[in-house]
This record gives sequence, structure tokens and C-alpha cells, in this order.
Amino acid sequence: MRELLLPQAGGTLYSYQIGNTAPVTLKAGKLTSRVAFSAAHVVCDPYADTDPLFNAQIDWNATLAYRHYLWSLGLSVAEAMDTAQRGMGLDWNSAKELMRRSIAEARSVKGQIACGAGTDQLRPGTGITLEAVEAAYEEQCAFVEGEGGQIILMASRALAACAKGPADYIRVYSKILSQVSRPVILHWLGDMFDPALAGYWGHDDLTDAMGICLQVIRDNADKIDGIKISLLAAEREVAMRRLLPDGVKMYTGDDFNYPDLIRGDEQGFSHALLGIFDAIAPAASAAIQALDAGDLAGYDSLLEKTVPLSRHIFAAPTFAYKTGIVFMAYLNGHQNHFRMIGGSEGARSVMHLAKLFVLADQAGLLRDPDLAADRMQTALALAGIR
Repeated sequence: MRELLLPQAGGTLYSYQIGNTAPVTLKAGKLTSRVAFSAAHVVCDPYADTDPLFNAQIDWNATLAYRHYLWSLGLSVAEAMDTAQRGMGLDWNSAKELMRRSIAEARSVKGQIACGAGTDQLRPGTGITLEAVEAAYEEQCAFVEGEGGQIILMASRALAACAKGPADYIRVYSKILSQVSRPVILHWLGDMFDPALAGYWGHDDLTDAMGICLQVIRDNADKIDGIKISLLAAEREVAMRRLLPDGVKMYTGDDFNYPDLIRGDEQGFSHALLGIFDAIAPAASAAIQALDAGDLAGYDSLLEKTVPLSRHIFAAPTFAYKTGIVFMAYLNGHQNHFRMIGGSEGARSVMHLAKLFVLADQAGLLRDPDLAADRMQTALALAGIR
């Protein structure tokens, strides 16, 4: 086993031996019992001679290759979402190009893809109206459907800023849903993922907010494939799941409690639309294949090892989770650098990254432990730790 010196609290180093758990075996194959979307990250171009904060460029080859990797494991791709730093470095023009290219690649391999449609072309600030929000949603929905993609109707910062109450949410969602040509996935992102979405659906109280969301779903059930909720509260998701109309899916976005929610109970289960599936793709695919085969013990064994890693990656401030997702891709050789659009590689401490490395190793998610160790050593050296 290879040994590394890793930092710990108090400014000291400790010895860690990598390779304690055998890497999860990759299993290509179609998933049947659950729909499993991985929200996918983007790889920035480290050679682009532009401002990395405001004009970061995408490495298209590496970005699209990662999507092919996800499809090869039977996973579906949720494109241009917050995991791709949508609205956090990835602007609307870049998102359009990303979706256009990814939809074409999905078509070439018959991979499933759904794409985020939001309102991020609107400049933040006062003066935004409901009419402007509706027009922005209409533009983005038309683009996604025009390219042949399924819509994920993203939560809107602009709507949260200008809505005066629940009626405004009902108005906007009802108008947009009346125009779409195929059922969409609604997207309810909690303020732990994006503080600008506090009070969504017109209520600070989550029970009241859920009531408005359910009203929108019931009134437009034929236009809704499902809803993804990311509240990091399993009991809320289960409660809402049991109230959905027949035919409307629950897609868990709970990166803390996903194994139990996907496994389900006697009254139902959740499908998945998760950022963590980007980082744990081999385990996620293998676990759902075990579930397909009725091997509940195998399912539990595979996913329970990933939960400590996921909870660490999504630790507060939760919106910085993208840094851990990309660091995992770097450790595993899916990209040859640890740079991010918007300079977000600096959003987590080296202590955080060192613990991520250990948890990934313990979960069997470092596919080449020697390569991962080399890259961890490089990250440590850049932080002055030798």
C-alpha cells in the first residue's frame, strides 16, 4: 500500500495508507427499476487566455467525454444544472452551447438527457417583472425543446426576487407548463444550495411551500414527468412523494439520504436526479443494477459506503459542493487539471480535499489509487504541504 502524509486539525500531518478498499467494478448496462440522472459537471479549458472569473472557457472534449462515461454506465445526464455551475460561472450563452452539444452526443449513443431551462439571462437586480420572468422561461424552454431535449424547469432566482406571494408562482408555472410540448421535470432547490431561492413558492415555511408546489403539479399533471426536490430532508421528500398524482415521479435530489429514498418503502420510492452521482457514478450504477436484480443487500452495501463521502462533499456551505465533484474527476483521471470555471477550485480548503480523498478511497471510488495519490500529492504541494 502507498502512504501519504495528509493534513489534519492543529496544523499537523498524519500518515494514511491508500488502497484500503478495492475500487468499485465498472458495470455497463441499462438500468430498469429506477431512472437515475447524474447532474454533470463541466471541465474548464486551462489553456484559455481569458478571465477565469467572468469568461472561463469549456474544454469541450473532456466535458463531452465525461457525459459518454456516464451514459456507458446506464446513467442519464441532467445537463446545464447547478452541478455544471449554472448561474455560478456558466452563463446562459455558454449553457446553450453545452446543451446543444450534449443533446447531439446523447442522440449519437441513444443516451437519456434532460436540460435545465431557467431565467438566468435576466440580469439580477430590482425592476424584474413577472412578465420578464415568463419571457425568459419561454425563451429557454423553446431552446431546449427546439434542440430535442427534455426540459428540467429550474427554480428561478428572478422569480424568487419579484414574486409577491404564492399566486405569482402559480401564475408563472401554469403559463409555462401550458406551452411545453412534452412533460417536464420540475426543480425545487432549497436555499442551502442557493441562498437566492429562499422563500420559494411564496412561503418560508416548507409545509406551506410544498402545498403550493403540489397545487401546481395537480393542476398541470399531464405536463409534468416528475419533480426533483433538493431540501436535504428525507421526511419532507417522502411526505411529498406520497401526495403526488399518479404518473408523476419523485426524483430525489437529497445528497444526504439518497440510498433509503431510492430504495423506497412499502408505499413507493424515489428516482434520482443527483449531483453526487457525478462523483460516485460506478457505485451508483452498480447499486441500481443490484436493485434491478432484486439484490437489496448488494444495493445497500454499495451505496452505504458512499454516504460519508457525499455528506462531506455537500457539507455547508452546500453550494460549494461543485469543488468536490470536480476534484473527484481530477483524482480519477477524467480531466488532467484541477481548475474550474469561475475559479471555484478555491472554494474548499486543502483540509476538506484531503478528507475527501480518504473518504473516496474508503468507498472504493478511486479507480486508479496510484494516480489519485499522485494528484493528491500535487494538490498538497500547491498548498505548501510537503
